[in-house]
Amino acid sequence: MTEEKEKKSSWFDGVKSVLYGMAGHDMARYALKTRGSMEHLFILITMGDLLGIPILPPYYSLRLLPYVVPQISTWKRRMLREKDLTDALA
Repeated sequence: MTEEKEKKSSWFDGVKSVLYGMAGHDMARYALKTRGSMEHLFILITMGDLLGIPILPPYYSLRLLPYVVPQISTWKRRMLREKDLTDALA
């Protein structure tokens, strides 16, 4: 009886994975990509003076600095990376 239950469970998991791949995977990837873009835009607005783009007064940037420090290295790498046509397509 446990073998039947395991087969049923594995079949159900397979169907669930296929339905997620068909319906939800693209939406989840798009949501993560949008979130990343918004985070990088927020860091640009608050810490733009690190790249020579002063947008906000330094007082607010310094207040937000403890929350942004873990992301600064990846943000700088992304902002200073050379971009080409294939980046717009992905």
